[in-house]
Amino acid sequence: MASSPSTGVNAADRLLDRPVKRLLAALADPARRERTVVMVLAAYCGLWTLYGAIAKGSQDIHFDMGEMIAWSREIDWGTPKHPPLGAWLVRAWFSVFPLADWAYYLFAMALATLALWIAWKVAARYLDAEKQVLGLALLTLVPFFNFHALKFNANTIMMPLWAATTALFLRSYETRRPGVAALAGLAAAAAMLGKYWSIVLLLGLALAALADPRRAAYFRSPAPWVTIVVGAAALLPHVAWLAAHGFTPFAYAMESHPGTLLESVWSGLAYMAGAAAYVALPVLLVLMAARPSGAALHDMVWPKTADRRLAALAFWLPLGLPLGLAVASRALVISLWSIGSMTLLPVVLLSSPRIAAPARAARRIVALALALPLVALAASPLIATVIHRQGVPNYASHYRLLAQEVDKAWRATSERPLRLVGSYNNLLYGTVFYFPDRPSTLEIIGPQVTPWTDAARIARDGIALYCPAEDNDCVKAMNALVQRGRVGTRRDVEISRHFAGAADKMVRYVIVTLLPRA
Repeated sequence: MASSPSTGVNAADRLLDRPVKRLLAALADPARRERTVVMVLAAYCGLWTLYGAIAKGSQDIHFDMGEMIAWSREIDWGTPKHPPLGAWLVRAWFSVFPLADWAYYLFAMALATLALWIAWKVAARYLDAEKQVLGLALLTLVPFFNFHALKFNANTIMMPLWAATTALFLRSYETRRPGVAALAGLAAAAAMLGKYWSIVLLLGLALAALADPRRAAYFRSPAPWVTIVVGAAALLPHVAWLAAHGFTPFAYAMESHPGTLLESVWSGLAYMAGAAAYVALPVLLVLMAARPSGAALHDMVWPKTADRRLAALAFWLPLGLPLGLAVASRALVISLWSIGSMTLLPVVLLSSPRIAAPARAARRIVALALALPLVALAASPLIATVIHRQGVPNYASHYRLLAQEVDKAWRATSERPLRLVGSYNNLLYGTVFYFPDRPSTLEIIGPQVTPWTDAARIARDGIALYCPAEDNDCVKAMNALVQRGRVGTRRDVEISRHFAGAADKMVRYVIVTLLPRA
């Protein structure tokens, strides 16, 4: 007798239930849960790293990632655009790992996975074991922790730093122990050294502390003052660097996102709407599974107990403050900057005792979270092929090939290592990752963003210059430098990337090498 469709679905459901049940049992067992979650997160990191390496195999690393590489080769207490912590971490990573795309994707995913682990530890203070597992599964469905995480830049570095700062702040508020408070100060300083946008988090946490009914006891204790003093001391070298360099990163931040009053209001609203869209799937899944009443929704958004309300404030305030900051500064804000704000999402969604997801619904959500990286990995070759056939902007499929041609031209010019390369903006930063000699950089159109390279350094070390022949501004800036140097070689090369049996658009590049001083 043939089985009915519903019988087949139930059989598949039961088959899926078995491994998920075993995993949930291990994660709920106090003796196994921490070891198990580390293994699960390691597998998560590995799968998404492999996805990134394959899905992006028809292009090269994003130029934002290359810009971090450029900064990591001129280590200081600051960079021309952002605080320095990202560059420090990149330098440390690639002092161990090879300059390979997969290694960079692994680095990016390791940071995102660290943020997930911190969120897991925070959730343990507010959720029972089953809800804690469900909360972690929900977070992995937020694209910040996978698709966006693969492009490492000053935004993605906020994920682990905001998670650590939030976790230590809440712990310090509860315990008021000086040691925890000092760690909270160090984490807050690290967040600011990751991206200045972290001021939103620190303001939000400060307002949450002031709004809590236990604030008198907290502010009478040493904890907040230890946090402030330690954080300020950790930031002091960077502040001194900023003063010595005319606060140039602040000028960059304001010049990059200017807006009128109306535009800033609209961007602030769009920021919050975009942040809501990023977490729409986890929120929808909880609402469908738990079917909360009005009272449960109220307790979710505005909890009754003081500890849960503090956590809710620490979640909501950093999400809401950007609207006011955008209006006050007449600057445009971008919803992607909410990337670090999701640590407490599981606590907000699930900590109410009125919220209860049926066991089967919870298992299905966990199964969905487990399936997502596997499905993405299976689709990754097709994604790479589609991207290749559609084409990518900013010459992103040619970075590696162009670097090889430039390196070849330099070898024909000089026996010295290639110490300097020069081009413009995205092309410069996209290619710099692929030079074996790990050269430093010169932005030939806007040299103020590469202040470590001047005429004396070019004369001493020589330089390899390159531009798309079709970009007149780049070629003009290159020719101006050529007139002041000793030309080793000048050549035109045509580059096209082949992938999956197809070639992308052929582009002609101009390469010029200037000889180092004899």
